[in-house]
Amino acid sequence: MAEDYAPCDSINDSLNMKEGANDLLVVCFGEMLIDFVPPVCGLSLAEAPSFKTAPGGAPANVAVGISRLGGSSAFIGKLGDDDFGHMLSDILKQNKVDNSGVRFDSTARTALAFITLRDDGEREFLFFRHPSADMLLQESELDVNLLEQARIFHYGSISLISEPCRSSHIAAMRIAKKSGSILSYDPNLRLALWPSAEAAREGIMSIWDQADVIKISEEEITFLTGCDDHTDDKVVLDKLFHPNLKLLIVTEGAEGCRYYTKEFQGRVLGVKVKAVDTTGAGDAFVGGILSKLASNLNLFEVNIVAYRIRMAQSFHDSICHYSKSKPNIFPSLLSCRMRSY
Repeated sequence: MAEDYAPCDSINDSLNMKEGANDLLVVCFGEMLIDFVPPVCGLSLAEAPSFKTAPGGAPANVAVGISRLGGSSAFIGKLGDDDFGHMLSDILKQNKVDNSGVRFDSTARTALAFITLRDDGEREFLFFRHPSADMLLQESELDVNLLEQARIFHYGSISLISEPCRSSHIAAMRIAKKSGSILSYDPNLRLALWPSAEAAREGIMSIWDQADVIKISEEEITFLTGCDDHTDDKVVLDKLFHPNLKLLIVTEGAEGCRYYTKEFQGRVLGVKVKAVDTTGAGDAFVGGILSKLASNLNLFEVNIVAYRIRMAQSFHDSICHYSKSKPNIFPSLLSCRMRSY
């Protein structure tokens, strides 16, 4: 793959600029939950001697990551009206994430996830959401004001699995897009939560062509395209790069990432670290990208995108390394003062 091709026009020409006090706001939509994480790797859930609780959920992780980097972020979602739900909402506030878009449900509990850590730091999940409060967010409960302020609106695919949250998700995208927001999508495939593999594929792709920025993993390329060679640029461009897309990023784990725009493509190598717990590393990467994109819409230009993605990759690698002493995502998210951005 060539490192860089010809530069593209500034995104300022194609995306509506936000103005006002919160014009750098990144609004993250979706699930927030409690992770139960064993203190040691390499054991099954049944073998784990104990578990530690930690806040989780990809969109919430991204919001906290952006705030830790000095950016402005907000979270929209629903939690159970229980101790866990109120604890999570307070944690957002403590991390300087706007939680005014959080709603509480007295009829459902906050979602839980039990995580097993393999010896290489990779994870397996067991979810309890039957249903959980995040699945029950109503369109009428959306914070329209936050959505209209967003320079970037970021979301995943878990909120597309069932109603009423699916309709709320689509409505939130519509409001944000109409207000000139950049739409950012990280599918974050969790196949066990979907009724079937086909339902997951259809659900994820149902909103694919509306996003301006998409981050996917190599495993997701294989799942979505049916092609075994996830390194094939032609497969990525032909099957996943839609006409309205500004930036597509493929994360490659420890190897780094590669990126595609309409005008150029390239690769950023990862920094070799011992991965103890990779939970939230991809979310930290997304947070790094979006924090820089919110403050500089020219990121899509050729020379800038490689530099900024390299910075985000550095943030991702730091999370994998730092979690050696502080497992799980929120404690491991570094502040901007700990990295040179």
